Amino acid sequence: METWATWTTQGIHAGHGGVLTEELGAITGNLTLHTTWVEGQVKITVQYTGAQDWFTVLGSPLPAADETTARNLHQAMVEATKAGNARAPQA
Repeated sequence: METWATWTTQGIHAGHGGVLTEELGAITGNLTLHTTWVEGQVKITVQYTGAQDWFTVLGSPLPAADETTARNLHQAMVEATKAGNARAPQA
């Protein structure tokens, strides 16, 4: 049986330096974060709010043993995005 969960937070204004991504480097402005937790792995992606393309946050994927840990990592990423110069938080 596969265990999974997802969380999305829209309309986050990125702080100075934005969010660091694997594909583009830093992206800034009004962003949406999406976290997927599947079988002990968290993948965090980001997009410009309203856009179609998603980008992998630097440092993602990362381990998360349970759903609560994964949810906490999503919220930590939301706060890091607001602060700026963000990358995936450590589990």
